[in-house]
Amino acid sequence: MAQVMIKATGLSKHFGSFAAVSDVSFSIERGQVVAFLGPNGAGKSTTMKMLTGFMAPTHGQAQIAGLDIQTDRIKAVAKIGYLPENGPLYPEMTPLSLLKFFGSARGLDPGTLADRLESVVQLCALQGVLEKPVSKLSRGYRQRVGMAQALLHQPEVLILDEPTSGLDPNQIHQVRELIRELGKTNTIMLSTHILQEVEAVADWVIFIHEGRIVFNGSKDEFASGGGSLDERFRELTAA
Repeated sequence: MAQVMIKATGLSKHFGSFAAVSDVSFSIERGQVVAFLGPNGAGKSTTMKMLTGFMAPTHGQAQIAGLDIQTDRIKAVAKIGYLPENGPLYPEMTPLSLLKFFGSARGLDPGTLADRLESVVQLCALQGVLEKPVSKLSRGYRQRVGMAQALLHQPEVLILDEPTSGLDPNQIHQVRELIRELGKTNTIMLSTHILQEVEAVADWVIFIHEGRIVFNGSKDEFASGGGSLDERFRELTAA
């Protein structure tokens, strides 16, 4: 049996009387690339924050590679590479100094860090901007730096929140190519409301609407019925 790498069981998050996420349950197996799809405000980012331990659920449980994100957080987050939307980059730092900082914070020894820096710089094509301040980089390059820090410690699981948001068509193509390459060796969950993202990189779709899962199946099942993905999206979000 394939190993379950991401598991949500009855996850809920309430802000006062507002339920941002309600009783969300799903599992993602090793090697899957899963699109976490839904309209803006559906609960995608809130769910991802609970999966990564950034936010505690009101109810329910999140597990990474069998480790509870709340009770065994240190071991669980060591297995995660997380790219938030508008990732937390320090604008005054260069990509090189930022990656060294994150590597040190992750506890990588100097030899391992040097090897991993070489690897992620090549994978994310950062060679030409390593010494430029992050504040001077294009949105596409900032996304690549964010991806590089997420990959630096060789995580088994990648959780990417709107990884192509705000990018131009060329940058979108580059990020999708990178995700496809990473999907050969990693378990990836990426949130999006862009249907082309599903077609380009995913093999499984989890659809959330108004804080609840309304579809969980293969990309082919999601697209079945002869209609377009746009029509399927509208069908699942119809009042």
